[in-house]
Amino acid sequence: MDEACVEPVSPEAPALAGTVMMSQQWRDLTFLHWALDPADVARRMPPGVRPDTFRGRTYVGLVPFRLVDAGAGRGPAVPWLGTFLETNVRLYSVDRTGRRGVVFLALAAERAAVVLGARSALGLPYRWARMRHHRDGDVHTYDARLRGAGARPASHVVVRAGAQRAPTDLDHFLTARWGLHTRWWGRTLHVPNRHEPWPLHDAEVLALDDELMASLGLPGLASRPPDHVAFSPGVHADFALPGDAARPRPR
Repeated sequence: MDEACVEPVSPEAPALAGTVMMSQQWRDLTFLHWALDPADVARRMPPGVRPDTFRGRTYVGLVPFRLVDAGAGRGPAVPWLGTFLETNVRLYSVDRTGRRGVVFLALAAERAAVVLGARSALGLPYRWARMRHHRDGDVHTYDARLRGAGARPASHVVVRAGAQRAPTDLDHFLTARWGLHTRWWGRTLHVPNRHEPWPLHDAEVLALDDELMASLGLPGLASRPPDHVAFSPGVHADFALPGDAARPRPR
């Protein structure tokens, strides 16, 4: 792909084209990232999508947070079912038309109906989990353990949120992502989203014991400190209907 065709990294989201299919709040979110050689994760990308890079490196993210007040379109939030905890393992992607996005390797969530619905509707790799978030002042504790038979990988993250900071170029690269890429029914889809720029804070990792990344074929990452850490109180996000990732984006 001609690099000149890749959309620029910008904290300002482009306008959503088409119908808003879902809105939701992302709250009390922690970003933990490890740098990798792009070749290490290239095979994890859907067809027509490659790892996106920052100064020659790509990243894997472990992202625990609270998803709040999800609802269809711009309508009211769905009671109970629309609020739950998630922990995501994600990669950073760019498709052949130049759209940047994320590719999820796993999305642990505590609502079984959400897991089944998202897997059926978009092929997203949601997995049902027991989860807990606790806040004590500026200290946030996130716990997740996958449900099911056999090995049940778990994740335990404790961070102390600090002062708000001016975002760096790397912050923007990792957080200003205006869509996701997923493979479903033989097609690679791009699902666009829009939200305000992330308010990002410094964060200190107090504890980290994660088995989710290793269970997905990324061993050893949690045994070393993350290369990037940030906390955010959150944003409101809207998602539009998916489109073919091979189709040029609207101008």
